[in-house]
Amino acid sequence: MKKKGAKRESSEGSEGAKGKMTLLLGLVALISAFGSSFQYGYNVSVINSPAPYMQDFYNQTYFNRVGVPMDSGLQTLLWSLTVSMFPLGGLFGSLMVWPLVNNCGRKGTLLINNLFSIVAAVLMGTSELAKTFEVIILSRVIMGIYAGLASNVVPMFLGEMSPKNLRGAIGVVPQLFITVGILVAQILGLNSILGNAEGWPVLLGLTGIPSLIQLLILPFFPESPRYLLIQKGNEEQARKALQKLRGCDDVDDEIEEMYQEDRSEKEEGQFSVLSLCTFRGLRWQLISIIVMMMGQQLSGVNGVFYYADRIFESAGVPSNSIQYVTVSIGAINVVMTSLAVLIVESLGRRILLLTGFVLCCASCAVLTLALNLQHTISWMSYLSIACVIIYITGHAIGPSPIPSVMISELFLQSSRPAAFMVGGSVHWLSNFTVGLVFLYMEAGLGPYSFLIFGAICLATMIYIFIVVPETKNKTFMEINRIMAKRNKVEIQENKDELQDFQDVPHGQEEKKMISSSEL
Repeated sequence: MKKKGAKRESSEGSEGAKGKMTLLLGLVALISAFGSSFQYGYNVSVINSPAPYMQDFYNQTYFNRVGVPMDSGLQTLLWSLTVSMFPLGGLFGSLMVWPLVNNCGRKGTLLINNLFSIVAAVLMGTSELAKTFEVIILSRVIMGIYAGLASNVVPMFLGEMSPKNLRGAIGVVPQLFITVGILVAQILGLNSILGNAEGWPVLLGLTGIPSLIQLLILPFFPESPRYLLIQKGNEEQARKALQKLRGCDDVDDEIEEMYQEDRSEKEEGQFSVLSLCTFRGLRWQLISIIVMMMGQQLSGVNGVFYYADRIFESAGVPSNSIQYVTVSIGAINVVMTSLAVLIVESLGRRILLLTGFVLCCASCAVLTLALNLQHTISWMSYLSIACVIIYITGHAIGPSPIPSVMISELFLQSSRPAAFMVGGSVHWLSNFTVGLVFLYMEAGLGPYSFLIFGAICLATMIYIFIVVPETKNKTFMEINRIMAKRNKVEIQENKDELQDFQDVPHGQEEKKMISSSEL
């Protein structure tokens, strides 16, 4: 067994054994994403289809209580609260990430989080019987807290468990399940299934089933080895967890890489959000995740989905068929995110981000033109539909799935929870802002709203091109060395390695460090 102070050996010799997708690793990814990320996507979309029937329930309940119909202003306010409480709860959930994952672990946090979902599902499912709409609004806050935790903890959990050559593909799996959740909610929300006056309470209550499955199965899977070793100091448990996940006994190289990471950040200790924001050595990593998370949400994806129904209607799609077209758009989203899972390890993170933002930017520009000319040139309506499809394709392969993967990779163990807390908060604040502001933008600017979204896509793309490095197939320490050059700081490593570096002949230093050309 290796001692803690031993030199790091090259992991290339056993990479083939440890870099494969094992059954256990695949099951961990599927169960954690299905039980958590799926729920996030499901609850993003679940109230869209039954909205008229739920509003009728609000009105009828109010009438039964006070004897007069609800005025339109109050009904609009209550429905706005029902919609907006979800992203607001997501912000609260993101603020809980740092204390929970550090004290309860990654797996422990996911297990605790399931309780939020199950409670909310019971409340929403029984709201009609209880004749109360207030619990629906309360439940949307609770589900938002659940989604805020899930959207941050699952990528962190899977990123820490994956070998470096599969980290990107497994890191995109949570986003894939978010899109599957959206699609399932759209299908179950069809008028002919549960999107009707009788079925909507069942539709809302179904959200608890994946959480119940995860609560029963996840305890049998290992905790994050990096959490066990670096934060809990338990090498034996970390080694056992790694051996199970990799399907082999030789995990010395990964254990030593974790120790090297631990040594390099001993002086800083665990980062709080405040210390993360003021630490020079992580400045560009922090700026990068803020820019990517803002770009992801402020790029107009919710606006495109909002506009989609009207675009299809103007193109001549019958109103009773629009819900089926919306489902087909959801299916395209799933297919393209699945493609991202398959190609992220071969093409890399940067190229998918850049390609995605380019497609989104171009789509916004052309969509603005098409929407303005659709009443004068008949075929412009079809161009609008094409722009929607291209936009969703672009967003699904890059801006949607990759930023969470990058948070896992740009930060080491001590700063990762605080980084996810910052990134998650930016994500949900931006989501909430778009939901709040877009209706006013659309009323004031009309189709020209998409020019603003296009400009945001362009600015984000330029930033990624200049600053964000490629992280494909690199260890966390190798990525940290790349960013250290950007931050103009030195990395503290053990004395043996520093001596090795000093003994290298002049001009050969780059063999010990990551080449600056990889920036």
